[in-house]
Amino acid sequence: MRTVLSAALLLAITGCGAGETGAAASAAAPAADAAPAPSDAVARFASEAGELEVATVAGGLEHPWGLAFLPDGRYLVTERPGRLRIVAADGSLSAPVAGVPEVFAKGQGGLLDVALDPDFATTPWIYLSFSEPGEGGGGTSVARGRWENDALVDVEVIFRQSPKLDSGQHFGSRLVFDREKRLYVTSGDRGTQPNVQPLDLGQGKIFRIERDGSIPADNPFVGRDDAQPAIWSYGHRNVQGAALHPATGALWQTEHGARGGDELNIPEAGKNYGWPVITLGVNYNGMPIGDGKTEAPGMEQPMHQWTPSIAPSGLAFYTADRFPAWQGDLFVGALAFQRVVRLELEGDKVVREEAMLTDLGERIRDVRQGPDGYLYLLTDAANGKLLRVGLAAAN
Repeated sequence: MRTVLSAALLLAITGCGAGETGAAASAAAPAADAAPAPSDAVARFASEAGELEVATVAGGLEHPWGLAFLPDGRYLVTERPGRLRIVAADGSLSAPVAGVPEVFAKGQGGLLDVALDPDFATTPWIYLSFSEPGEGGGGTSVARGRWENDALVDVEVIFRQSPKLDSGQHFGSRLVFDREKRLYVTSGDRGTQPNVQPLDLGQGKIFRIERDGSIPADNPFVGRDDAQPAIWSYGHRNVQGAALHPATGALWQTEHGARGGDELNIPEAGKNYGWPVITLGVNYNGMPIGDGKTEAPGMEQPMHQWTPSIAPSGLAFYTADRFPAWQGDLFVGALAFQRVVRLELEGDKVVREEAMLTDLGERIRDVRQGPDGYLYLLTDAANGKLLRVGLAAAN
């Protein structure tokens, strides 16, 4: 049940039912125990932990995709058409940040995720994943640039998915640093199923690279002539959610199924997660995918799955003290069902699932825990928003 405090939050929904389909201001940092100044758009929603308060921090973002937090309290937000924006604490948007590479803005492609270097205070690199144009079409690439005077300089592409394909589907892509400061890059199958299982092709893989793009010596396929050495795991359809477990340091990821069979996995080195040989989903026309198998030797089962599809995009563990009821929970953004899903965990097992913000009426593209202990969401729309979520009684 929703209590509306401002009609400004209730804008027209953009996008279609299929989950994957779509098309320099400065401010002082907010105090750690105070909320950043939102706009006047605030609404309240029921949840199992109590009433939620959702505030609009910023609007006017064109299909925002990825979110990162600058140390000075501002936000970096990618817009899929190819712009990187700085959002001030008062919600004002900068002009497009200079230095962003050209993107292959086709279908689901464009400027995707953004991440800060783990040692940003001393090595101020910003990392961007994006669909890069080139011979044969486009592919998921990663670039990094040094952050200087609110612009990117010395920009270089450090990773390229190959081969490039003339398709606007399934680019992934999330960027996650592990505890060794190595970078995981998630990708999609680009709508080309035959490219997923072969290890010499870069579609449907999760990659692990060093911060400069070089290959870690302990990657599982290093030294094999028939495999790309950056591959960490394979057999993935379209990985649009990824986060590091706060206790174990393991990568967790969510990926889109077709019609049903969205997955939550803990991808391990060298393992095969089955797509398209096995899946719990079916084609959009209702027909089986491949031989219709749901299991096969040497292929992993998901630790959790959604049928019907929620179209998961954005993934975050909650670890802050602001909302103790959420500590240890996993939050999943959903595009198709326009909600946030909260998962309670016991070890690596999902024991409870709650659908939250079901009346928000927004496709949720990204979910992040902010340094202030709030949850932040990006909504996928032509007039997309950056939202701040908290428990109303605790604010």
